[in-house]
Amino acid sequence: MNETSIKIGRVQVGEGHPCFIVAEAGSAHQGELVRAFELIDAAWEAGADCVKFQAIYADEILHPRTGSIDLPGGKTPIYERFRRLERDCSFYARLKEHTEKRGLVFLCSAFGLRSARVLRDLHVQAVKIASPELNHFPLLRELAGYNLPLILSTGVSTLSDIERSLIAAGPGTVLLHCITSYPAPEEEYNLRVIPNLQAIFGRPVGVSDHSMDPLLVPGLAVTVGACIIERHLALSNEDGGLDDPVALEPEAFRRMVREVRKIEEMGAEQGRGRLEDEYGRQRVERTLGDGIKRLAPSERRYYLTTNRSLHVVDEIPAGQTIRAHDVCIVRTESNLRPGLGPEYLELIVGRIAQRAVPAGEGITWDDVLPPVSPDSSSSQG
Repeated sequence: MNETSIKIGRVQVGEGHPCFIVAEAGSAHQGELVRAFELIDAAWEAGADCVKFQAIYADEILHPRTGSIDLPGGKTPIYERFRRLERDCSFYARLKEHTEKRGLVFLCSAFGLRSARVLRDLHVQAVKIASPELNHFPLLRELAGYNLPLILSTGVSTLSDIERSLIAAGPGTVLLHCITSYPAPEEEYNLRVIPNLQAIFGRPVGVSDHSMDPLLVPGLAVTVGACIIERHLALSNEDGGLDDPVALEPEAFRRMVREVRKIEEMGAEQGRGRLEDEYGRQRVERTLGDGIKRLAPSERRYYLTTNRSLHVVDEIPAGQTIRAHDVCIVRTESNLRPGLGPEYLELIVGRIAQRAVPAGEGITWDDVLPPVSPDSSSSQG
């Protein structure tokens, strides 16, 4: 399959079209509608094409026993923070209405089946999948049934991970290269991966930038063919939102948009020269990298804990048959044991626990007895 561009609403995204600039407002609204409207207005004033939010329902993302994790703003009881950000469908409907009133595309991340169905019922034009959900195959298959464009972030992933997700997600997908680290070191961005991913998978490829400089990664990404630039936006880095410390404030976001458009006009060679003049050839070359897709050093330790795996909802005692509602597909984070990948869900359901599995822990092969053969109890001649 070779898709050089896809259509999101009235906007064509991909080869031969201007870079689609996404202001990632995420959860920077902190659950407040007025603040969310201010973020949308700031994105519009900065020249973004799209504003992205996150439809957060804590149980879709984490187990309540996840505990506190290290974020840019410090140690955070993440499940509780997500619970405080939960809003009903009407909240997202208001965000979509205000975004579209500004002439921007409304985009939102889904984290599970509930949030996916909320977005479906809002008649969104596309759905975003964050890097940790790249292996949430039930979610990807659900979204594939909506026949909507999907934008898949590919941080903390391998080529085989991306391939499996694309099989589940189907056609009409865009990939976003990124580094799952906050902030992400610019020298690990390896932006030459962008044209290589496009050649390997035949899909348009953009970048989701979590580095600190407002222009280096976005500008260079344009010179190697990125079709989307996604960047966090916050009204202030001091506002206390989960991603606010690594976000661009409105004036910096406006500058980024302006410079990206200038580089697009210049063309790749002249645009890269402009960036070399500003940042130095050595710094530019380090950011471009060698183009080989690999886990970046800053994200390697997150591979098993950030991506989705199978965890038990409540304690499963030894000898109990594991039922579908006993298992959840969540991010492990740093305080729980990772489980098997979501692709093993159907093999786990119906097995008998050979030892007790505490609430929240990941399910491993050592926790379950092998399946019983249909003729294991028959007499042998």
